[in-house]
Amino acid sequence: MKNGVGVAQNIVLFGGTSEIGIAILKKLVKPGVARVVLVSRNIDTAEVASDGLASQFPEVDFHHIRFDASDASSMENVVAAVSEEIGDIDVAVIAQGLLNEGNDYYANPSGLVEMANVNFTGTMALMYSLASRLKAQGYGKIVLLSSVAGERVRKGNPAYGATKAGIDGFALALDHELVGSGASVLVVRPGFVTTKMTLGMKKAPFSTDAESVAVAVERGIAADKKVVWVPGLLRWLFLILKNVPLPIWRRLPL
Repeated sequence: MKNGVGVAQNIVLFGGTSEIGIAILKKLVKPGVARVVLVSRNIDTAEVASDGLASQFPEVDFHHIRFDASDASSMENVVAAVSEEIGDIDVAVIAQGLLNEGNDYYANPSGLVEMANVNFTGTMALMYSLASRLKAQGYGKIVLLSSVAGERVRKGNPAYGATKAGIDGFALALDHELVGSGASVLVVRPGFVTTKMTLGMKKAPFSTDAESVAVAVERGIAADKKVVWVPGLLRWLFLILKNVPLPIWRRLPL
């Protein structure tokens, strides 16, 4: 629960090695925060990623829990383990995801399975598990890192875009289900983000960075928004792109 000055005391990051996730933590962790949990497949890497934050806030208890983001059946147990470790969850940031840009799924269709499990099935199960916990508490915020790629799936990476479209739509519907429970969902839709994961890829127009995403998340939580776009101009751009007739859309260099 938030303390007397409105600071969330217990924060959880799912995807503890995510560059964007760590940037978000750096904005959310401030004096008054009591406990932070990084949930990741590689705890050693997550410890290194969060080391500077832990040094900056020695009064905050940092915890690490291992999980497999592709294992949807384990999510209920993972959330239970987090709750056993720190108690109630004030803010849960979900930054797990696979991009797999350039994968040849024609040659290896089964390669789609892991992406779908991480980006959609596993995340959907995680969100329901978290929502159940937050409803029981009577408060809490789930922050889902989505993508503008899901607003209209492009030919450049249809598998990634489709999983983001699915989880984005699910998250908004889940937030609707949670109305009146005290729990809620914030969907974050960044454009191309320059991180280690996108290193070497050609930047798309209106690119952004992890710091800008983190600032938008912090402001979105404070304003109790349902959706934030990063940068904000993309909201209006995609309002147009979503309604471009298909023959024209197919001619665009996307």
